[in-house]
Amino acid sequence: MEFAMARRMSGGITLISILVTSLCASSVLATFTPQAAFVKKTISSHNIVIFSKSYCPYCKRAKAVFKELNQAPHVVELDQRDDGWDIQDALSEIVGRRTVPQVFINGKHIGGSDDTIEAYESGKLASLLGVAKDDL
Repeated sequence: MEFAMARRMSGGITLISILVTSLCASSVLATFTPQAAFVKKTISSHNIVIFSKSYCPYCKRAKAVFKELNQAPHVVELDQRDDGWDIQDALSEIVGRRTVPQVFINGKHIGGSDDTIEAYESGKLASLLGVAKDDL
């Protein structure tokens, strides 16, 4: 009985191992696409990056926060690019979220609209940007 149970568990562990390996491999492969390379290069090349869609009210809110801070983010409007859908897929693989906006400061993922607003209201955003409250 113990042998049969161990065999079943071993088979289950093997199946889980195969699934995990498969998921990891697909995630690793996704980070090597041209779109993933574009996302990573864009994030590393600019102090503030917003992946956005021009019509999205949440994206407009996030962009407005940076205007309040007198900061000019690099904005990638995904809906205005032929490869926007593919970039959004790559972004989803990198940050684990498919929604927009996705905001990065100095290479660090801040999050979406609500995360950005919260960081702004708490003063964390100004701190990350090196903006003194007196400067606002």
